[in-house]
Amino acid sequence: MSLVVLRSVDLAFGSDPLLHGASCAIEPGERVCLLGRNGAGKSTLLKLVAGELVPDAGEVQVDPGVRIGALPQDVPREIGGSVDSVVLSGLGANGALVAAYLETIASGELSRLDELQQQIDAAGAWDVEQRVERTLSRLELDPLADFATLSGGLERRVLLARALVTEPDLLLLDEPTNHLDVDAIEWLEGLMLGWRGAVLFTTHDRRLLERVATRILELDRGALTSWPGDYANYLRRQAEREHAETLASAEFDRRLAEEEVWIRKGIQARRTRNEGRVRRLEQMRKERIARREAQGTVRFDTHAAGASGRKVIEATGAAFAYAGEPVIRDLDLLIERGDRIGIIGPNGSGKTTLINLLLGKLQPTHGEVIQGTRLAVAYFDQHRAVLQPERSVADNVADGAPFIDTAGGGKKHIIGYLADFLFSAARARSPVKSLSGGERARLLLARLFAAPSNLLVMDEPTNDLDMETLELLEERLLEYPGTLLLVSHDRAFLDNVVTSTLVLEGDGRVGEYVGGYTDWLRQRDERTAAAKAPSAPAPAAKAPPAPPPRARRKLGYKEQRELDALPARIETLERDIARLHEAMARPEIYTRDGGAVADAQRELAEAEAARERCFARWAELEDAG
Repeated sequence: MSLVVLRSVDLAFGSDPLLHGASCAIEPGERVCLLGRNGAGKSTLLKLVAGELVPDAGEVQVDPGVRIGALPQDVPREIGGSVDSVVLSGLGANGALVAAYLETIASGELSRLDELQQQIDAAGAWDVEQRVERTLSRLELDPLADFATLSGGLERRVLLARALVTEPDLLLLDEPTNHLDVDAIEWLEGLMLGWRGAVLFTTHDRRLLERVATRILELDRGALTSWPGDYANYLRRQAEREHAETLASAEFDRRLAEEEVWIRKGIQARRTRNEGRVRRLEQMRKERIARREAQGTVRFDTHAAGASGRKVIEATGAAFAYAGEPVIRDLDLLIERGDRIGIIGPNGSGKTTLINLLLGKLQPTHGEVIQGTRLAVAYFDQHRAVLQPERSVADNVADGAPFIDTAGGGKKHIIGYLADFLFSAARARSPVKSLSGGERARLLLARLFAAPSNLLVMDEPTNDLDMETLELLEERLLEYPGTLLLVSHDRAFLDNVVTSTLVLEGDGRVGEYVGGYTDWLRQRDERTAAAKAPSAPAPAAKAPPAPPPRARRKLGYKEQRELDALPARIETLERDIARLHEAMARPEIYTRDGGAVADAQRELAEAEAARERCFARWAELEDAG
């Protein structure tokens, strides 16, 4: 039976509804990733499922007895106190009782202990404390630490503990990798893979999405579409759907144009017009007005300054310490023009300190760091401190000027420039404090690429970006002719962009590795294996000679017939799979009993498995013949 079912849900906060006739179901044990553009309403949908919002129309049905735990995208400002008190707050009245009991013991005011003990006995809440201890131990959190002093990553981990301690049947995670370092992201990945309940999550981390999701739920222009299978299948099917939608819209617009020509014919035509045709035209006009176009794609180019000197930055024996504690030590590094360098390390390990040291904002306590000539630096700050909240979006980019210089050498009006980053004219004149997290990330990109540079420094640029903008940013960075320093915890982004990696390995050591994140993992494992290997290994046994290549044989009559029939069989299966995807994309399937969804998913899985068997058999017969 479905844990949660949405039936024809409508919800709007402005002119365009965030949800319109949205329907879906979440089944036990599923790991569903909710995808959509920035501002599409993903967080709103999670709040609807959690019961924090009520829809304008339709129904959100939660199966009785289902426990739901939620990790919000942003840390609530009102949260404070010790870590264990924050986690206990997720357990309602029982958690409040145990929290009061622990606070009474800590304060030494023992007069209330008997009363609290009786209340906890009556509520049967003594197991709450053990559940909190188990959860905090599992997440490696100090129960007595002050929540206000924690880093952003640890704050997210505490909020996750608050969600997990309820032992929910459905876990809602809104951008759970934000502000987590690579180790924490991989830990979270393992937690989600081993979670016995269902998970509904949003993320911009493609590696997490590829490894964890068993189904993708897309929110686009108020409608929900279910895409069974992995992310690669989603991308393929989404491209097919967009192509079909484009063709359908073009055909509709062509017919509408023909009808508009017909209605404008002369007097004679209007006397003999078909009233049914007129009504159809009126309906077509309403449909065209109601049609919501897909949100555009961000368009931008990097703005390169003149070339810097060949040597961009050189560090020789450089070190830096805070209050005698080494953060960076014995750094020998040469960065040359055109290098693309990734920087990774745990939260608090000194990545920002390393950047400031290389840029000359901090002076080394030992050694030296020399910057090259003709450097024009552009900096993307993960904390977004360069943005002025009270000023408008346009003023934050152009500082009041009506035009900005473009990468091609011309000028462009600031409103047109911001339109390339999906800011409407009204939004461009709005204060920055009114923007969402995703909009602020786009604004930082707009500000960054408005100024010419030949050294681009980006500190966690992927937070809050949707997939389309993230992939476009990758393309532009690959085309960027200057030098790139990139701090990121996004493993796929690092693999796709950088050519070498600096890793903060602890105790102030900075290791340099060729390639991206995956290359670093391989080289690290090789070094670890080499360190553990005996100093004088026994000589390897001589490998036996490779067998001679197997002679190809002629296929038998039945095998040849089977090979000839496979393309038609695969084509039939492809049609069946497309039909099933289309059926599961229709909202009405979710209004039936849960068995209809399960039957369709099972039939789809069988068809896809049969297709894979056909491809494997085709390859086998081709190799044999």
